[in-house]
Amino acid sequence: MEKREKEERGRRYCVTGASGYIGSWLVQSLLQQGYLVHATVRDPAKLMHLVSLWTGSERLRLFRADLDEDGSFDEAVNGCDGVFHVAASMQFHVPQDHHPNIEAYVEANIVGPAIKGTINLLKSCTKSKSVKRVIFTSSISTITAKESNGNYKSIVDESCQIQADQVWNTKATGWVYALSKLLTEEAAFKFAQENGVDLVSIITTTVAGPFFTASVPSSVKVLLSPITGETELFKILTAVNSRMGSLGVVHIEDICSAHIFLMEHPKAQGRYICCSQSCSLSNLYYLLFQKHPCSNMQRVTDKSDNEVSPEISSKKLKDLGFSYKHGLEDIVHQAILCCQDYGFLPPLNQ
Repeated sequence: MEKREKEERGRRYCVTGASGYIGSWLVQSLLQQGYLVHATVRDPAKLMHLVSLWTGSERLRLFRADLDEDGSFDEAVNGCDGVFHVAASMQFHVPQDHHPNIEAYVEANIVGPAIKGTINLLKSCTKSKSVKRVIFTSSISTITAKESNGNYKSIVDESCQIQADQVWNTKATGWVYALSKLLTEEAAFKFAQENGVDLVSIITTTVAGPFFTASVPSSVKVLLSPITGETELFKILTAVNSRMGSLGVVHIEDICSAHIFLMEHPKAQGRYICCSQSCSLSNLYYLLFQKHPCSNMQRVTDKSDNEVSPEISSKKLKDLGFSYKHGLEDIVHQAILCCQDYGFLPPLNQ
């Protein structure tokens, strides 16, 4: 056991997108567990406030790396045992009136660069003799619960992948992000198979809880949109609920633990949904009102009120031995508290 602990403490991992919500928390989790960490970001200045918050910074190295630049990650991944590819564009839509040929614009300016950047990173990993596995952070936006007849499946698992032509044709709220994640993940697995890269994908549901990024993370804003009244973010929440028939959530600590778990589990392969709990939109409303009552919060009735919501299943991940620490109530409670401390939400009157 002592030998194994020494070996684990000597492991070195690279995290792309270290200034983001998951990336910043993942760096912290790795440092707390004694690992050596290479944190990459396009602009290292964006990490300065995080460096002061991360513990174990003596085991941390910062790297400037740009997904758009060939070979930009060569130095960052060199000597690392594994790479967590968390970095991603968070662009959800493109205004139609600004781009008459919206399909061409999205392919050239969003999907194309996302694919190119991920392949650039994987090429750097193939050059390194040390990288044993790459964890790709995917999204529940690549999954659908709807069957061809429009009904919802009772159990939603990794096989329920949405088709690219369906995303193109419907252009539902958040479609740009969904398409980018879907096609980038497909390209990553194709490259990995052709070049002998051990690639594992983790499909995140709505991630929330506490945070220490410079701004409130998008996923936290989406989850809390019923009480903040942010219309565009609420549209994303309802669009997810419409596609899935329920809302899947996961605590930031659990999603980072799952990343590390899949990196180190010898039998991990393919795609894994990470969802600690799924609930109906109306149940989320009820919990939000309990935790943060506000007079302008509207009651929403969705057609799943009297139906059993589809279960967004983490069975594949759990069968490997992973377990969650936080449920929905804990996730919402901690997200609200952190947003109040940040000044994003007003404190409740005592």
